[in-house]
Amino acid sequence: MLKRTTALITALFPVLFVLAQTDSVTFAHGQWQRDTIDGLTLHECRFESQELFHSNQQIFILEIPDTSAYRLRFAHESRRTRVSDIAMRHGAAAAVNGSFFDMKEHFPICYLRIDSVTIGENTPGKDTVNRKYYQYGTLCLSGDSILILRTDSARRWEEALPYPDIMTAGPLLILNHDLLPMRDDRTFVTHRHNRTAIGIRDDGTVLLLVADGRFKQAEGLSLTELQLLLRWIGCRDALNLDGGGSSTLFMNLGNRKGVVNCPSDNGRFDHYGERAVSNAILVNPRL
Repeated sequence: MLKRTTALITALFPVLFVLAQTDSVTFAHGQWQRDTIDGLTLHECRFESQELFHSNQQIFILEIPDTSAYRLRFAHESRRTRVSDIAMRHGAAAAVNGSFFDMKEHFPICYLRIDSVTIGENTPGKDTVNRKYYQYGTLCLSGDSILILRTDSARRWEEALPYPDIMTAGPLLILNHDLLPMRDDRTFVTHRHNRTAIGIRDDGTVLLLVADGRFKQAEGLSLTELQLLLRWIGCRDALNLDGGGSSTLFMNLGNRKGVVNCPSDNGRFDHYGERAVSNAILVNPRL
C-alpha cells in the first residue's frame, strides 16, 4: 500500500544521516511516498518550491534489501533499445539504464562484460591516453556478490578481474563512505542533468537512484549534489551511471507497471520520453 509521510527520511531508510545542512534537512522532511511490493521498496519525492539545492527536483530510489530474493543482471542490445523493452524481454521486475554508449554506432564506450563475454571496451577521450574520467568506477557482479571498485588508469585494467559480469561507468562518487573529488572543468559534472546512480550500503542493500532533469518541475542534479543524496541515504560506495536523456526507471511489479520517472527525450514532463539505450541494469527475481 502506498503511504505518505512527512517524517524524517530516517524512517524510510534506517541508517545514519548527517543533518547539519539545510538541504539535508529539506531532503529528510520531503513528502516521501513509499511503495513496497514483493520485497522491493520504491521511495519517491517531488520538491516543488525550489527548496532542495534551490531547485525543483523529482527523485526516485529503488531499495533492494534482499539480494537473495533478487539478483542484478546486465543486459546489452546490438541496437539501441528502450529500457522498458529490455526489461520485459528479460523478465525483470525493475530496471534502470546502464553505462555510456555511442549514440550513432550503438555500442558501449565503457568496458562491459556479460556472462564472461566482453562486449564493450573503454574508449579514450581527446584529452586522455587510456580512459575518460567517467571510466574510473566499475560495478562487478558474481553470484550474490555486488561490488563497486575504483579502476586503475590502464585502459584494459578490467580484463584481469575475475568476475563474470562487469560494467564500468563513472565518475565513482563514494568509496568506503568517502566523497571522492569531482572535476570542476566539465559541465557534465558541474551542471544539473538527469542522473542515474547505484549505491551499496554496509549491510549489502542495493539502491538504484534516478533523478529527473531538464524540466522546470525537475531540474536535475550536479554530480556533487548527487553525491550528497547518496551519502544521506547511507551508501558506503556509489557509482554514477549514464544520465541525461538516458535516465530511466522501469518497474513491472504489482501496481507498478511501466516507466516510473519522467525521461526527458520527448521534452514533456511525462512517462513517455524514453531514450533507446545500449545497455541496462536489470533486477530479476531469483527462481
